[in-house]
Amino acid sequence: MMFDKKLLNKIRSEFPRAATDSNGRQRVFFDNGTGTLVLGRAAEAEAAARVNCSANVGADFDESRKAMALIFDGRKSVADLLNAPSPDTIVSGESATALLFSLSYAIGKELTGKENLVTTDYEHYANISPWVELERRRQIRAVRFTRLDEEGALDIEHMQSLIDAKTKVVTVSAASNVLGTKSSLEEIGKMAKEVNAYFVVDAVHHIAHGPLDVSALDCDFLVFSGYKLFGPHGSFLYGKKEWLEALEPYKVASSPKEPPYKWEWGSRDQSFFASMRGVVDYFVWLADQVQDPCEGTLAQYSGRKRSLKAAMTAIEEYEKGLSEAVLFGIDDFEGLKIHAKGESLRTNRPKSSGREGSHIRVHG
Repeated sequence: MMFDKKLLNKIRSEFPRAATDSNGRQRVFFDNGTGTLVLGRAAEAEAAARVNCSANVGADFDESRKAMALIFDGRKSVADLLNAPSPDTIVSGESATALLFSLSYAIGKELTGKENLVTTDYEHYANISPWVELERRRQIRAVRFTRLDEEGALDIEHMQSLIDAKTKVVTVSAASNVLGTKSSLEEIGKMAKEVNAYFVVDAVHHIAHGPLDVSALDCDFLVFSGYKLFGPHGSFLYGKKEWLEALEPYKVASSPKEPPYKWEWGSRDQSFFASMRGVVDYFVWLADQVQDPCEGTLAQYSGRKRSLKAAMTAIEEYEKGLSEAVLFGIDDFEGLKIHAKGESLRTNRPKSSGREGSHIRVHG
């Protein structure tokens, strides 16, 4: 097993509130409180940066230079996690909602009101409201919603029928926060590229549950939140550098004209970046602990990027095992009886259709 009891205990020890809450009560998790537990080393890095590097960036003294270094290091850590080509493609912001509104504003300035946007029926509002606002302002003709099939997966044929030559953006959650259903990002991305539409991925509810590679996906933008990945509130947007350079977001007049800085409002919080570096360090540590689930593969990665992909793949495989146990049972314990047309899912598992099903969210 990749995760034996000894390793699971070591992992739990990395999360100060995994065993008990702040009142000392023992915890059993059947929900994630719409976020993840805070990683101890991430909180410690955040506190150290807050106390030791409280000076603002841009000045020529020690604390300011250290703060700038923390921000760069955190940005690079996120780039490695996503296999982004450069730290300059990583934009930070208050929340995924704020970053997506900023993105929709910038894209909206290119539109004529005749275009459409295609999304899905299982988005959360952070990835709906920014685009509906374009329709409300008549900057696009319509937001089109892809329906779900009876298993809670996207109806890919319906999505294909919605995408046409007037489609300017195709945006989709990597995983539904309600159903846990994962989107076929590669397939959706190809459909977007066929009509030269921007391909935008909301990875907020996927980021902690498996590997993501923005270069392999060839997505134009991807967003996720720190508090969904064992860190503090605050979010990141990956964007292809060509689009970050060409698009014109809201911008403070005196801020730099080059990305990622022209997309960021005000001074950056170095403690947030330090915390995310702590999260990435945890995944590197985890990769060293598990039996490599990718042995003989991932030849395209090296160093920290490979460790991160190995760790996230191990987490994904572990969660698949948990899902199997909950749904179909384990040893002498029966799983949940999910009935479809009167038959137990245990004896009526859906056949593979190229779409990935639900997964269970766990901490660590």
